[in-house]
Amino acid sequence: MPDLAPLARFGGLLATDLRDVTSDPAALDSAGFWAVAADFEGRLTCARFGDVRPAPVPAPLPGAWRGPAAGDWTSSLDRVAYTAGVRRIREHIAAGEVYQANLCRVLSAPLADPVSDVDALTALLARGNPAPYAGTIRLPAHGVEIATASPELYLRRDGRTVESGPIKGTGRTAADLLEKDRAENVMIVDLVRNDLGRVCATGTVTVPRLCAVEPHPGLVHLVSTVRGRLADRAGWAELLAATFPPGSVTGAPKSSALRIIEALEPAPRGPYCGGIGWVDADRGAGELAVGIRTFWIDRAAGALRFGTGAGITWGSDPEREWAETELKAARLLGVASGTHQATEASGGTIR
Repeated sequence: MPDLAPLARFGGLLATDLRDVTSDPAALDSAGFWAVAADFEGRLTCARFGDVRPAPVPAPLPGAWRGPAAGDWTSSLDRVAYTAGVRRIREHIAAGEVYQANLCRVLSAPLADPVSDVDALTALLARGNPAPYAGTIRLPAHGVEIATASPELYLRRDGRTVESGPIKGTGRTAADLLEKDRAENVMIVDLVRNDLGRVCATGTVTVPRLCAVEPHPGLVHLVSTVRGRLADRAGWAELLAATFPPGSVTGAPKSSALRIIEALEPAPRGPYCGGIGWVDADRGAGELAVGIRTFWIDRAAGALRFGTGAGITWGSDPEREWAETELKAARLLGVASGTHQATEASGGTIR
């Protein structure tokens, strides 16, 4: 394992001087600045840092990151398996078991350098795919090395006010968005309202923004905002228990979607589709992204991993959904491999 000092980067802040690591979410309401990584399968890592200061992401250093070749990526579900999975989900919808389910695949490539530093990849992502919820957590001794360029807000907390920003609906341009995309977004907004309603004061959950079109590098998304006021009894532990995994990357009803996901996806999602971000317990504030557009290093396998997926509804076309997963991945894989312009233009090089 490389000798890399623990650090975290979020929102123009650099956190160093690791003081404590715990899996107890109640610690997030105690004291200090915490970096938080929650795997989709439920593993939670909360790391408290003693030194937190403003610091921009440094400029990339030539040769600091050696990414995999564009042709080295493989997928946990190939095109045939993925489109078959879409058809299977439509069968579940026809049977009345679920309204929507997210079908994802994990992409993997061998680490080109055994001492690869995820913070060097962060520098490339900041230039090649800037994102509102970008962040980095580097804790090699704890099996957490993550660089995210997430466009999606999972949870923001400011005192007792909490907010979520679910994304559903993706296209190259706004003209590509279909009525299916809007229906998908509205279904997930209802799910997120229900999740927040479990821990918010009665009558405080609102939807101040519904299906707004947001531009991001290489694509557009439909984004909504759901907001509420935490009940007096509720803290981070209760908030995570009520809302995790994020509704936009599971489906509705969430319990049924999770059963379908487990049956159809052959690889664990890990940090992908989990929650990644920071909590400042002293200020009663925090911001966690949905772990999409996210890379992580798997040292045990000697691999760099990345996830991509799409929400499947009755109106889904299997080939179109596969193309959406390619679109979401193309630019990011190109950044990691150093070929993002060619990759974006070609629609991806995944096999």
